[in-house]
Amino acid sequence: MVEYDFKNDEIANIANNIIIYAVSKRASDIHFDPCEQGLKVRLRIDGVLQDHAIVPLAYQKNLTTRIKLISNMNITESRLPQDGAIKDTINGIALDMRVSSLNTNLGEKIVIRILDYSKSTEGLESLGFTERNLVKIKKMIEVPNGIILVTGATGTGKSTTVYTMLQYLNKEETNIITVEDPIEMNIEGINQVQVNSEIGLTFGRVLRSILRQDPNIILIGEIRDTETAQIAVRASITGHLVFSTVHTNNSLSTIERMLDMNVERYLLSSALTGIVSQKLARRLCPHCRKTRPTTNYEKAVFKEILGKDVEEIQDVNGHCDNCRNGYYGRIAIQEVLLISDEIRNAINDPSLPREKLRELVYTDNVTTLLQDGLEKVLEGITTFEEIYKNVAIDNELDEKYSDDFIEEEIEEINDNNTPGELDVIAPTPVANPETISFEDDDEDEII
Repeated sequence: MVEYDFKNDEIANIANNIIIYAVSKRASDIHFDPCEQGLKVRLRIDGVLQDHAIVPLAYQKNLTTRIKLISNMNITESRLPQDGAIKDTINGIALDMRVSSLNTNLGEKIVIRILDYSKSTEGLESLGFTERNLVKIKKMIEVPNGIILVTGATGTGKSTTVYTMLQYLNKEETNIITVEDPIEMNIEGINQVQVNSEIGLTFGRVLRSILRQDPNIILIGEIRDTETAQIAVRASITGHLVFSTVHTNNSLSTIERMLDMNVERYLLSSALTGIVSQKLARRLCPHCRKTRPTTNYEKAVFKEILGKDVEEIQDVNGHCDNCRNGYYGRIAIQEVLLISDEIRNAINDPSLPREKLRELVYTDNVTTLLQDGLEKVLEGITTFEEIYKNVAIDNELDEKYSDDFIEEEIEEINDNNTPGELDVIAPTPVANPETISFEDDDEDEII
């Protein structure tokens, strides 16, 4: 915990110092949580929240007011949620910060999201795609028209991936227009439009307008409703390459979500070019990692999912001066689906069972999220625990692995490893431990 001198230092300096510290530690978010003692400041580093400081109750109002002031929020309004932004250059790094306030029973909670899109200028190769997936990405973005969807939960790097693709396509002969809410990164040579619902400038209205602006490529910040989905798909079949993001977990659920938004099957089947699904896992620290034998459970997973006999993998080994708890930074786990003619025909067939569509999607040379994650475990980039935690392994499991197997596995780990290693090596308890198995036909469910 860091202690700040609230009695002798100006509140503006303290607010700046908290942000500077967070940036220096590669934090993605700063949380100011109201509690009985005042404000608890927490930083999200590599996806994990950790305590940073306590702001005494006497200075709580002053600090929240300062943050709201520099975020261009209404400092007299504390009852309603507000959104703001801070643009600044800190330690030579140009940063955009999104600020959100929310009234709770103990006072206003403020969250600052630190957006650093410098990675988007490093090229597609920097995003962690395997060689096979990178080939698919380049094929799909070089198609002159169609729609490419980047999917995943909030905070999984979708915007970074989309911006990197736009940077790759940003050339003199190309007219690129984006519709965003908010604009998260200013890119030279690209026309960016900020949505403003308060004056009626919605996604739908802007999209209808920019189609008359002679665009080659369109970015829609997020497909949120039926209107946006339908306009995006129609734009992609009229000679435009359209990028957008959707909050879904994998390729199959993305197709189903678009159909649920009342996008006509014949339009979606002809327009959809590709889907990139991703999650983030913490990177192993290269300075202090260790090699250890795989457990029986891990061997079974590698054998079933990758068809490989794996005797040892890399794991955390405490921590060092270069990392926190054995991890440093994060890596994307990806699933890339390049739409084939067979899948197009399947999407266009309303009578086709979901199981058949799933089979086509996941037997069409697609590396699933789980497969990609396990490959990165074998490369020593991340740990089995991170993949198990981030890529949900379905609970339909145990035609092959019974409760007794898991209990024996945990007992083996307890007997053979030193205290503290169990929570690193043992599989996390699943919601329904009665069934644990891996079926090739259910790869989409595994994700």
